[in-house]
Amino acid sequence: MSVHLVNPSDNSFGTAVITPRWLFVLAAATPEVAGEPILTDESLEQIKPESIAAGDIVGISVHTGNALRGYRVGRMARARGAWVVYGGIHATLFPEEAFEHGEAHAVVKGDGDIAWGKAVKDCLAGTPERIYEGGRIGGTDFLAARWDLMQADKYMWASVQTVRGCPKHCSFCSVWRTDGQQPRQRPHQVVIDEIVSLRRIGFRYIALADDNFYPVTKTDLRLASEQGNAARVAELTAIRKERFQLMEELAKLPKDMVFFTQITMEAGEDGDFLDAMRAANIKGALVGVEAVTPEGLKAVFKDWNYSGDALARQLQSFKKHGVHVLGSFIFGLPTDRAATFDATVEMALKAGVTFAQFVMMTPFPGTVDFGRWEKQQPVPPPAVGDVPLTRYWLIPTEVRPKMFTPHPTMSSDEIRDRTQKVWDRFYAWRPVWERSACTPNLRARIAFVFLSKLYRQMYAGTGISTDSARRKKSKRWARWTARQCKKLFRASPMPELKSPVWEVPLPKLLRPAFLGGDVHPKGHAADSGLGD
Repeated sequence: MSVHLVNPSDNSFGTAVITPRWLFVLAAATPEVAGEPILTDESLEQIKPESIAAGDIVGISVHTGNALRGYRVGRMARARGAWVVYGGIHATLFPEEAFEHGEAHAVVKGDGDIAWGKAVKDCLAGTPERIYEGGRIGGTDFLAARWDLMQADKYMWASVQTVRGCPKHCSFCSVWRTDGQQPRQRPHQVVIDEIVSLRRIGFRYIALADDNFYPVTKTDLRLASEQGNAARVAELTAIRKERFQLMEELAKLPKDMVFFTQITMEAGEDGDFLDAMRAANIKGALVGVEAVTPEGLKAVFKDWNYSGDALARQLQSFKKHGVHVLGSFIFGLPTDRAATFDATVEMALKAGVTFAQFVMMTPFPGTVDFGRWEKQQPVPPPAVGDVPLTRYWLIPTEVRPKMFTPHPTMSSDEIRDRTQKVWDRFYAWRPVWERSACTPNLRARIAFVFLSKLYRQMYAGTGISTDSARRKKSKRWARWTARQCKKLFRASPMPELKSPVWEVPLPKLLRPAFLGGDVHPKGHAADSGLGD
């Protein structure tokens, strides 16, 4: 009997940019009685059916984008006599769908660090429950990933999570509904210990895979103070203090390390926080800009963001403090017009955004936008084949529409074509080369160019185009570029690197085995796919 953990994907590139953290988190949560789990990341290569035997346990994490592939894997595994358990954000939202389409024996909802182990033991006994409620565990219960099971030569960046949950309520995002609006922070000591373990094996690029690395804003503190809410002020102050303690410790790590995270635009007003990020070698952050007009921001419940020239200044403030921005923009909002596309890319270029992603408006399950869109559909809703459009993720990708929400002035094809042109303009050779001047040397500049082109190929070339020949060509280019990038991101292992000796010792069970604890190096539920 073997335990398999599968990260499903229709696109296998042989190399991946960032580790799918949940695989290694759930590997950590697998009970020792079940033996060492077998991990398959299909973004590298697809699972071989013959590797699964009767009586095996197969855990599959699904989000909206890979649910259809995940269900195929589950059906295959069950046909071979294996126990099939689903988890992840999509299975949390649609557990019954995993039974109907994926032939699940069980579904883990919520965080998987604790619930996954119980599901495995029950499968071993032949008595799995139908639903396991993982809930939202506290930050001190997050586990540290089993990086010893990783194919380290296949990934450019590793990932570590420091906080989960986001206090915002953006209409297009499900995080605040599934993960909660209360930040759940790991103690900074365990975060540093895990990062040290990754640098030992040769990773110097680390993604801090947080829902929001900046969970407490200056505005939050000011409002709590003005309301005379002393308890709230104390709570927010403690969260902020822990953030700064983490960054102080990151700053003590080897200077060749580079970190990247995700934060909200409001951090641009907090110079102290940005300076601490720079000192901690957090070189960049994904920032949700979403729209460049007040109307667009209001449409996505994000009207605390700036627009126009104020937006450009706020984005530039990140760069002035040494933090590069990967700006995220949404097209297809009802307020968008043909001129919006040019205005957006010009804003991104003017503001000095280092990287950018341009996505088409998609109503993701669990979001306010999805609920509103689903209610607007006729009864019965339009369908592709026998699949209703309101379950679009079950439609095969080759015939799946690229947009689902009607726009008042533009067709879906027009929005798709204009979005593709924005990607092409932002990632053209000349502007990419000009932006690469932010790097310290020629090798880094070449790495920047390759990574820019890889990002564009993976996220635009293989996603927006509806022409199968163009998609295949983009995949070939992405595979070739990924191989070149991997060489540039490799670093010499530092097996001699020591983790700090903390003044206040961590509880024994919080420390990974290689640092003196009783358990295997374990990981955290934040990307724990069977528990997201």
